[in-house]
Parts: sequence; C-alpha cells; structure tokens
Amino acid sequence: MSGREPLPQLSGASFITDAGLETVLIFDYGLDLPDFAAFVLLDDPAGIEALRSYYEDFLAIGRERGAGVVLDTPTWRANTDWGERLGYSGEALADINRRSVAFLEELRNGEETELVISGCIGPRGDGYQVGETMTPEEAESYHEAQVRTFAETSADQVSALTMTYADEAVGIVRAAAKAEIPSVISFTLETDGRLPSGQALKDAVSAVDAQTDAAAAYYMINCAHPTHFEHVLLEGGLERVRGLRANASSKSHAELDEAEELDQGDPHELAEQYRGLRAGWPSLTVVGGCCGTDRRHVDEICAVWTA
Repeated sequence: MSGREPLPQLSGASFITDAGLETVLIFDYGLDLPDFAAFVLLDDPAGIEALRSYYEDFLAIGRERGAGVVLDTPTWRANTDWGERLGYSGEALADINRRSVAFLEELRNGEETELVISGCIGPRGDGYQVGETMTPEEAESYHEAQVRTFAETSADQVSALTMTYADEAVGIVRAAAKAEIPSVISFTLETDGRLPSGQALKDAVSAVDAQTDAAAAYYMINCAHPTHFEHVLLEGGLERVRGLRANASSKSHAELDEAEELDQGDPHELAEQYRGLRAGWPSLTVVGGCCGTDRRHVDEICAVWTA
C-alpha cells in the first residue's frame, strides 16, 4: 500500500496480539466503559495511563518470548452510531482515532519488539448478533470515514473485529483498498463454528474475497473458543485465515451475555488448545486473546507458539 511497508506478520514469523481489552479494563482495572467503549479513556489522563499499562504488558511478552506484536487501537466502538450514543461528533471521533494511533506510536518509539499498529474497527451493530444488515455499498459508505482517518496516520493496517456477516466485511475491505491501507477481517463464530449470520467461515472468506479481488491482507477468528471451531479446520480451505483471538470461556455468546461474573477459563488449558490447532492450521501465525483473556493467557499462548 502507498507509503507503507509490507506487513511483517505475512512473512510467517510468529506474532501475538493483545487480549480482551474491554474485559480487562472493566474487571481488572475497575473502569467504567459505557457501551463497552474503551476509546473514551483517551479523553482522561487516568484512562490513558490504564491503557498504557495494559498495552505494555503485551510488548513485554513479545520482548521476552521473541515474538512480534500486533496491537489494536482501543477504537472498536469509535464509529458513527456508537459515537453519537456517547456524545461524540464525527470530528471528535476522527480526533480520537488519530490520537489512538499516536498513542501506540509513542509506545513503539524506542521499542525493540517489532510492533504493528492496527486501527481497530468494530461492527456498526452488535458483535454477537447480526441485527440490521447493510449492503456492501452501505457498509463501505458507513465505515469509510474511520478507515480514511486511520489511513492518514502511521497505522500499518486496519482490522475489523467481531464481524458477524460477510457484506459488512466487504464494505470495510473496499473502503481500505480505496484509502490504500491494508485490511484484516476477523469474524465472530458461534458454538457451531459458523458466523452469527449462519454462514460457514470458509464461505464467508470466499464471499469477501470474491467481491473485493482478495484485497484483505488476511482473515482472523475472534470472540470464539477453540472448541467451537476446531472441527471447521478439518474441512480445509482456510489458508487465508492467519489469526486467532479466542475467548477464555467455552460458553456461548448468549451465556456470556447473561453471566454476572467474568469467566476467565484456564490460561494453560487454552494455550494447549492453541497448540493442538497448530498442526492442522499451518497458516496461523498471529495469536492472542479476546473476551475474558488477559496477560496470563497470551503469555501461555505465546510460550507454546514460540517453543
């Protein structure tokens, strides 16, 4: 892409991501995140320090384990609809997105670990349910402003997390291609290994690639447990899926929504499940965590991945 180096995680080297940002900030740091929006912390000095502490944990893991690190900006909710709910104008959201990259750029300066900065994009709606859908054209128009803002910064890529249906992903990939910034699409999966839309993962990847000339750099799975999708790997056809950010819990999304306490699972057990996936998933090079995971989970995962 214009003025950007090739993504190093495409070279086959091992990279880690961070973990369940929002769940860590809420349950471990005791912070209030309205509408699960972490970007609001960038407007508060204490919030900025909490984010700094959180991200530095994963840089330390990469440094200690000899792995590169992909960090997503805390902007999963920093789009028009969610921003308006929280009182942010379009201009204010653009400023937040720019500052989120500058914040991670500050962490990258002088850091010996290879750090990839990813501008994080969330779904227009809920990350667990499809709800009201958009056409690819509508999705491109809706996400274009946030994608373009990231493209004007030093972000290395944009990543769309918890995508629940293919058409929204198509729109984001098209917007990123137009803005000349690499894009990564990460799909939410249910306990049956399918997207919340009911589509098979392999079919969703094929549909997005077919409608975007395979413009996405690669695909990921997040917000699902390995036991939910390990059978999908036996079907093959997932060479374009290079990343995994699993939940700590094997509960369904409906069960997690109703739970009063955070299910953090067993970090060692989760890491062993990652190890078990490796032989049948040779394209997987980017590993980390999602809801309920923290530094412990990612450290255990990184240990088995770089051993």
